[in-house]
Amino acid sequence: MKKTLLISSLLLSGLLANTISVTGTVVSDNKKYIGARYMGYVKEVYVQIGDKVKREDTLFKMDSAEFDILKEQVNLGLEQAEILTDVYRSKLDEIRRNRALLIRHKDNSTFNFDDMNENLSITAEHTQSMLKAMQAIVKNAAQKVKEISVISHYLEVKAPSDGIIVQKNLHVGDMVMPGFPVMVLVDLDHLEIEAQISEADLLKVNEGDYVRFEIPSIRYKGHGKIKSIVPSANPMTHTFTIRITFKRRHPKIYPGMYTKIMIDYDPTKFREITEEEE
Repeated sequence: MKKTLLISSLLLSGLLANTISVTGTVVSDNKKYIGARYMGYVKEVYVQIGDKVKREDTLFKMDSAEFDILKEQVNLGLEQAEILTDVYRSKLDEIRRNRALLIRHKDNSTFNFDDMNENLSITAEHTQSMLKAMQAIVKNAAQKVKEISVISHYLEVKAPSDGIIVQKNLHVGDMVMPGFPVMVLVDLDHLEIEAQISEADLLKVNEGDYVRFEIPSIRYKGHGKIKSIVPSANPMTHTFTIRITFKRRHPKIYPGMYTKIMIDYDPTKFREITEEEE
């Protein structure tokens, strides 16, 4: 019902209004530039240009040889720290047992109890300090293991959202640098139309106006709404960019498609505005 009323309104306004005709292009309002977080060589590529992907699909994998070596090193460091921690813990337990035994037989001992007790106390204190130090080393090593695990996870680059791959600039064996995009993913669920409007027609167009458009290649006709008028004129052509939102009701509407746009305006209202400004 709402669609019928809107179409009827557009047709009625078309009878009473003049029309601006411009051309535009379908664009994605959700374009993702995909790159790697770490430098490395590409080991596997799982997608090609034109492939549709789902969120969390693996796009490509980087060679993990260097990270595997680093992971082995940090795991070995953690293992050694844990072994030394167990050694100092066992040594501390042994000192405590010897001290308890000394106290139990101090009256029957043939040696100086005070000297032996003091030596055991000093040794216990030293061993306790070493145990605390090793426990701190274990904690630090465990944190490094966790960090390496996170880095290894980033070696598999995954799709941040559903969409279609429209650009791919990498192959197996290529070196990938962090910060440089190697793939472009566009979201087909958030398409818009971008067009240029003459500065002379700017007064006739407003945000929120409904427009008619056509995609000749698939013989599709629809309607949309002006989402925004970019307030920066091209100094060479004196045109402004407008963005038009619409619902993707045809499965073969893709970014890059050529569109014809018809914008109806009321010349009476336009003349009234002109007269007021004059």
